[in-house]
Amino acid sequence: MHNRRSFLKSLAAVTAAAGASRTPAAGAAAAAAQQPAPSGAAGLRKSVLISMLPRELSYQQRFALAREAAFEAIEMRTITREEEAAEIREASQKTGLRIHSVMNVDHWDLPLSSSDPDVVRRSVRGMETSLKNAALWGADAVLLVPAVVDATTSYKEAWTRSQRVIREQLIPVAAETKVVIAVEEVWNKFLLSPLEFAQYVDEFASPWIRAYFDVGNVVFYGYPHDWIRTLGPRIMKVHVKDFAVDRRAGRFTWHNLGEGEIDWPEVRRALGDIKYAGYVTTEISGGDAAYLKDVSARLDRIFAGEHPVPRPQGSK
Repeated sequence: MHNRRSFLKSLAAVTAAAGASRTPAAGAAAAAAQQPAPSGAAGLRKSVLISMLPRELSYQQRFALAREAAFEAIEMRTITREEEAAEIREASQKTGLRIHSVMNVDHWDLPLSSSDPDVVRRSVRGMETSLKNAALWGADAVLLVPAVVDATTSYKEAWTRSQRVIREQLIPVAAETKVVIAVEEVWNKFLLSPLEFAQYVDEFASPWIRAYFDVGNVVFYGYPHDWIRTLGPRIMKVHVKDFAVDRRAGRFTWHNLGEGEIDWPEVRRALGDIKYAGYVTTEISGGDAAYLKDVSARLDRIFAGEHPVPRPQGSK
């Protein structure tokens, strides 16, 4: 309870500080990409993952395409080349599409929970790059898969090793860049319940560690609305995708929003219950302008508490 109280008490203060204390470059980027008041119900904002946009287009063209589809922001991935990072910053400024978060790319191949010091060192370096990307682009969070449980790394080792590295090496960088590390639950055999996820975040007792909740990732063994209500204000960002399980055959498939088995109205109610107001990023297959506009419209219906796909009158 003490850790949770400390977390909640410091959260409001650091949120204000993050906006006021960025580097000049990051401040300029954030100001240039500033968005109007949220268009979604109760402050929900529509965001798209960079991988959903056509790779053959320039960054500015991709960002413009997202804007035309009524997305308010984008989630980028780690960029190591300074010239490319500068191009992305310029695309955000020119199109007015805010970069709100960065998805770290090294956490799967180079987990912080590894017993190999070199792997951990390279993983930390990748996160440092991600945090600097975020500061440059005006984003306020970096998504991190904190650990991977495998045949050589036990659950306890994954927990303790990742927490130690995050606490000793990454939180100081997060505080310096004023960018939150948002840990996500994925299929890494780790953080398998909302209670564990909440405990993992709370044990840091740091406003620089919060949760990035993925609605689709828990359907195989849980209920998104339960996770949302349990995690509560720890949630800083939300990913959405749909999912269906053939339990007889033991198979699963990913789907567009509204074409799987997620109870989207219940998810929306849960987000309202915790008073979540922030970005909801689509993490599904990409497509052309017409496809992106359809995905955007599905998000609008989710925000309104409706099913993402219009259904015949009288159907459930």
